[in-house]
Amino acid sequence: MDVELRASDDDRNRVVAELHRHTAAGRLTLDEFSDRAGAVWTARTLGDLAALTRDLPALSDPAVGGDTVGHGRRELLLLFAAAAVTLLLLGGFLAVTR
Repeated sequence: MDVELRASDDDRNRVVAELHRHTAAGRLTLDEFSDRAGAVWTARTLGDLAALTRDLPALSDPAVGGDTVGHGRRELLLLFAAAAVTLLLLGGFLAVTR
């Protein structure tokens, strides 16, 4: 990456999303997130953007748990499945006891 290249809005949006995921994972406080997210929009180069995440692990690293959104969806799906099974069992119980 050429750190002197000008940053695009897509580059800035990507960095803000990355900062958000690190905040959700507890690596940044809300104040740190706010400060860094504000700095994203004044960054002119890719190097300026890289400096904002330099002290954070790469999200593609499985040890980092970068896919928090996908993980949340799996948990929600499991919760929904458990609720559906519970309702089916309750319905079966009520049908048998009547």
